Amino acid sequence: MWFAAAVGSALLFGLAGWWMKVSQMQGGSSVYLFLGLYFSGAAGFAVNGAVDGTLGAAWTDPRVWAAGLLIGAGSALGNALFMKALAYGPASLTSPLTNMNIILVIALGTFVYDEPLTSAELAGVLLLLIAIVLISIKRSGAKTRLNPRWHLFVSLSILLFALRNGGLKVTDAIGLHGSPVLFAAYLLSFIGFAWIAVRDRSRIHSLGGLQSIAGERSSLAIKPHAASAGLKWGLIAGLFSYAGLQLYAAALQMGQANIAGPIFAANSLVVAAGSILVYRERLQTLQWSAFALMFAGLILVRL
Repeated sequence: MWFAAAVGSALLFGLAGWWMKVSQMQGGSSVYLFLGLYFSGAAGFAVNGAVDGTLGAAWTDPRVWAAGLLIGAGSALGNALFMKALAYGPASLTSPLTNMNIILVIALGTFVYDEPLTSAELAGVLLLLIAIVLISIKRSGAKTRLNPRWHLFVSLSILLFALRNGGLKVTDAIGLHGSPVLFAAYLLSFIGFAWIAVRDRSRIHSLGGLQSIAGERSSLAIKPHAASAGLKWGLIAGLFSYAGLQLYAAALQMGQANIAGPIFAANSLVVAAGSILVYRERLQTLQWSAFALMFAGLILVRL
């Protein structure tokens, strides 16, 4: 059961990443994208918590809000820096590398919580990690120089996403249910992005009609199309993000973080598959090999 939950979490969370990519391709605003994502995601966790009877804990247990603040910071800041990294480097390299945060989650489960790994499971985990690396390799005769800011944003994203993914393991270990923690995380993240959106609108209006700063006013303004596109795709992405993380939390409760984590990290391959089918992006031999290794890794983990 935990294996199906882990695979489902990778698929659904990968689709959330796909809708984020669609928003970017259509010129959607990142602020409104995350505003929609964390609103619909928080709504999803609220409904889930109400159904399973755990939502009340979100209002009475300070540990839930403390955990939600940390996990929410990892998610919101990680996503914000991830989008900044996309401005300085290719998505096909940025997405898989940020998923390497899962190595820290594997270390957490293995060395802190003493989760065992059989030889087959270890081999499967290694194949999944290799698949994540291979999907990011592009054939090129010349080396591509990446902006130093890209390296900084990717490194910080890895640490922040590890805080999100590893934090769910820690909260499970101390007896906190995933739904209220993720509800608190998404609600706090939504409040943060709502504040940014209101602040930016207030800054635009405060400029008034002064001609001397008309250029600055234009640069600050978010076009209506960008806002609506970002919000629309964000609302859709948030539903998939909710479903993916809810299943990931369930997989951590039923299984092991050092196995469920690498399966969840394979969500970047979903974005790659969507790019092939919709945007006609072509993969090279190494990248096709990544898909084969992913399936081989899943089979070995399941043995």
